[in-house]
Amino acid sequence: MTIELLAVSADDWRAWRSVRIAALTDAPGAFGSRLQDWADAPDGRWRERLSIPGSINLLAVDVDGSAPVGMATGTPATDRGSRAELISMWVDPAVRSRGVATALITAIARWAASTGAATLALSVRPNNVEARRAYERNGFTVSDELGDLLPGGQRELVMLRDLSLERTVSD
Repeated sequence: MTIELLAVSADDWRAWRSVRIAALTDAPGAFGSRLQDWADAPDGRWRERLSIPGSINLLAVDVDGSAPVGMATGTPATDRGSRAELISMWVDPAVRSRGVATALITAIARWAASTGAATLALSVRPNNVEARRAYERNGFTVSDELGDLLPGGQRELVMLRDLSLERTVSD
């Protein structure tokens, strides 16, 4: 399998939509959004989601099968030297453990470092062990920071990755 990462914009909302719907269907408890919130969303809402100022939206495409198999978004740091965030990360279960998550994370980390961010942050549900392990394999550690409150009283885990190596590579 050969993966190509494509940066997409608001004009590519249809391609993003198909992957996002697949993600929300596959892992309904893994995201802050719910399938019913997005299934019938108008075009403008999809375009708006892909228009977060300064963000990068990536689709991982299996070039052998010409099909999207993953997605991730990087949102910028609010001030130079602070932290960017990795959101909406998902990899199709059929291709997990084949390097797609690492490719997406690496690309977002390099992008974040190029924007001046010192740290890349993400939030993951505590019971999403598979995702947490993938993040740990890619340099993230669980922080002491309290994540968002979830139904049932648990909190999301906030994980951080130091971007100093990416900044060195990109300089």
